[in-house]
Amino acid sequence: MKKLGALALSLFLISGTAIADAPKDADPQPAKSAQPAKAKAAKRAEKNDSVFAAELEELRQTLQSQQEQLQMLKEELAKRDRQIDEAREAAAAANSRAAEASTKAIEAVNTTAEVKSTAASLNATVSDLKASNEALKTAVTTEQAQVSKATEEAPASIRYKGITITPGGFIAAETVSRQRATSSDINTPFNSIPFSGNSLSKVWENNFTARQSRLSLLAESKVGSAKLTGYYEADFLGAGVTSNSRQSNSYVLRQRIIFGQAAFDNGWIFTGGEQWSMATETRKGITNRQEVLPMTIDSQYNVGYTWERQYGLRVVKDFGKYALGFSIEGPQATIGGRGFSLATTTTVGTATVATQGNTFLNAPGNGGGLYNFVDTAGYSVNKTPDIIIKAAADPGFGHYELFGIISTFRNRVYPCGVVGTNAKNNPAPATPTVVTCPVDGTTTRSAVGAFDDTKTGGGLGANARLPLFDKKLEVAAQAAAGDGIGRYGSAQLADLTFRPDGTQALIRTAHGLGELVYHATPKLDIYADFGAEYAWRAAYQGYTSIGITTTPVIPTTPAIPATTTTTIKLNQFGGYGSPFANNSGCSTENPPANQLTPSGGGTCAGDTRVIMEGTLGFWHRFYQGPKGGLRWGIQYSYFTKSGWSGNNGVATAVGISPKAVDNVVWTSFRYYIP
Repeated sequence: MKKLGALALSLFLISGTAIADAPKDADPQPAKSAQPAKAKAAKRAEKNDSVFAAELEELRQTLQSQQEQLQMLKEELAKRDRQIDEAREAAAAANSRAAEASTKAIEAVNTTAEVKSTAASLNATVSDLKASNEALKTAVTTEQAQVSKATEEAPASIRYKGITITPGGFIAAETVSRQRATSSDINTPFNSIPFSGNSLSKVWENNFTARQSRLSLLAESKVGSAKLTGYYEADFLGAGVTSNSRQSNSYVLRQRIIFGQAAFDNGWIFTGGEQWSMATETRKGITNRQEVLPMTIDSQYNVGYTWERQYGLRVVKDFGKYALGFSIEGPQATIGGRGFSLATTTTVGTATVATQGNTFLNAPGNGGGLYNFVDTAGYSVNKTPDIIIKAAADPGFGHYELFGIISTFRNRVYPCGVVGTNAKNNPAPATPTVVTCPVDGTTTRSAVGAFDDTKTGGGLGANARLPLFDKKLEVAAQAAAGDGIGRYGSAQLADLTFRPDGTQALIRTAHGLGELVYHATPKLDIYADFGAEYAWRAAYQGYTSIGITTTPVIPTTPAIPATTTTTIKLNQFGGYGSPFANNSGCSTENPPANQLTPSGGGTCAGDTRVIMEGTLGFWHRFYQGPKGGLRWGIQYSYFTKSGWSGNNGVATAVGISPKAVDNVVWTSFRYYIP
């Protein structure tokens, strides 16, 4: 501001000086005096000129100074103008940059908005992808779970030309400990539990086995309205001629079940092959592979259980809740009793003993015919098959069955098979005993008058099973009774015996089983069974026993001639469960015949009257999954076997009724194929 003020003052002074120094040609001024006053005026003018000159010099100097200051101010102003120009240029540049920045900012804002929009869109897309990915993961997981579940739950099957083939079975490691030995594997021959006179009754036995391990194969297909099924099952409880437990334990694979089946949509079912008897209880309807077996480890199951595995050709009509069945099954006959009519010839010096009876029912197996030629019981020469008729009901609470068995037995009778006389004895008796052939009257043993004797037996049975307490408990009962059906019970009581004349006498038997199964948890089952089998007496009097002893010539001097001595016993007691049987040695132990043959005891008819078994056991499935199942179990059974009393032919004597008791424990560890 000060510089601007000085500049204005300088301009004012310059203006004033210019006016004072105006030219003479300026506007004229009027004269104030005449000529006389010119000297005075000149003097004053001269004085004024010096003063003016001094003032002018002073003004000039001042002006010069001011001009210098003005020049400086001009320079300063120029400098300021340059600075202003630079500032303007800088401002313009700044404005340009600001505009550019603003444009960029706007573009950035727009870009940011687009980015935000794109980001939002991307976020939405990512969210959708995440959701889709999660859904996909869930779907994949679900699918994998379903596939895994399907894989785990479905049986491992093989598809072959439209047939589904499914393997099955289990591997078993098992033990059995018996208080009184029976020289048996995992199965117990119930009717062979030894009486106290038998040396085996004095020793424990512990046997270890894997022979109950089982293999199975199921083949299924569909043809039109028919479901076709084939099933095979086997274990290693067969014994070959060379089988033993000394080193290799090489027991043979045996056939248990093998059958083929056609089941139509209309309920008709046709099945043929070796299968469980139709008398065996099933869980539903009359359906193969639905058989309900006792839960025992013992492969002979339990006393009182109704079963057979044999040839069968069956026809079943399933009505849904009800079913009717008809089956033709393989027959066999088991013989019981003793004291049958017999002629025995012993040749002294040769240890030859020959016997002849008056009947035969079974024949030894023919090895060439692929039968077991070392089976001492032999094979029945059958006339007709067994016939079984069954009705089953599943009304919605429990399962119920009624069945009937018809069995036909045939033997061949030889009326002249046991004849003879002691008249040729030396010395001859005063009154010879003569047993003559009723056909020709001779005493020569022959087949004259032989004939076939046929008897028809059978029985009735029932099975029932009820689920209680929301299926936590199963209560089951089964029973059967009849003539000649002993072999359908687990203890294998005899079907028949023989009368004195060689004809058959069917033995009446009855058997039954009660069972409780408690499903304590999905992995633990506890079971309790009680079963019994009973056989009535089928005893007769009038049997003939002829003993012939021949002695060849003894070459001495003089020579001793050959002799024949015949001993005949008439009107003897025999049959099954005779009250006159000899049981005097049932509790008497004798020395063994040799190191391989323990004594069976003294004289003991011991025909079984009743055999009973009480069982308690459990199975624990500690793993059950897609890779199979592992389970273990323990079974304990208490047995009693009571024989029919016999007084050894002494009417006044008290009959002796032998009794056998056994305590048995089984253990099992099994792996089941899934």
